[in-house]
Amino acid sequence: MIERKFIAQKTKEYQIQEYINENLKNVGHSHTKMVKTPLGEKIVLYASRPGLIVGRKGQNIKELTKTLKKIFGLENPQIEISEVTDINLDANIVAERIANSLERFGTQKFKAIGHRVMEDVISAGALGIEITISGKIPSSRAKSWRFYSGYLKKCGNIAIVDVDKAYVQAKLKTGVVGIKVSLMPPGIKLPDKVELIEEKEEKIEEVSEENKEGKKEIKPKAKKTANTNARTKSNVVEKEAEDKNPDEEKAEKESVIKPHKEPAPNVHDEVKNED
Repeated sequence: MIERKFIAQKTKEYQIQEYINENLKNVGHSHTKMVKTPLGEKIVLYASRPGLIVGRKGQNIKELTKTLKKIFGLENPQIEISEVTDINLDANIVAERIANSLERFGTQKFKAIGHRVMEDVISAGALGIEITISGKIPSSRAKSWRFYSGYLKKCGNIAIVDVDKAYVQAKLKTGVVGIKVSLMPPGIKLPDKVELIEEKEEKIEEVSEENKEGKKEIKPKAKKTANTNARTKSNVVEKEAEDKNPDEEKAEKESVIKPHKEPAPNVHDEVKNED
């Protein structure tokens, strides 16, 4: 059956990943990917410190390839190592960092460790993070402490696909402490995100000094034209005055000085008419 083959293949891949995670602890290992090729099976290891995984002259990788051939029956496993670009944006590395610090400093400083890691992740550009530490911290009774910051999706397709999750255990004197990290990396397009588009400002052209000087020179020309018009009008009036005869001027003056008066009615004439 084809279905049984797929199930057997996936269980085998899961067992290989668990084996690699157990053997590569405290080395900055993030996760593994397996790809089938014509030459054999290609295993890609993502880590923050690839030099520790390789070892001197590649001894660690040679031993790992031998064990994979013996235990899991791989014919020609090809192991490649790729470096993680940003440590603070990988949930597995962040959880491993918290576990190492708890094993090193103890449970008394677990709050300082949680807040410091959370600030580093947010400053790296993550949209949100949630850290849950559960166990006998700080007393003998088991409790769960939650540290969160930013925006984190809890349901929907984004929470399943885009949110990076990791679970690590720290072995302490008081017992085993579980550390769960959920991280939302940057660059995720959220459906409820609203973007405001700013309008482009129109550029206003400034008038240069040369244009200003040109305008200043034009204004006195307009005044000259007005003066010339006034002069032409005065010249026309003078010419008309010269054309007139002296007798006509005297008659005009007398008409202005002596106004025309109508004769007063005679009272005797009105009485005769009434009779």
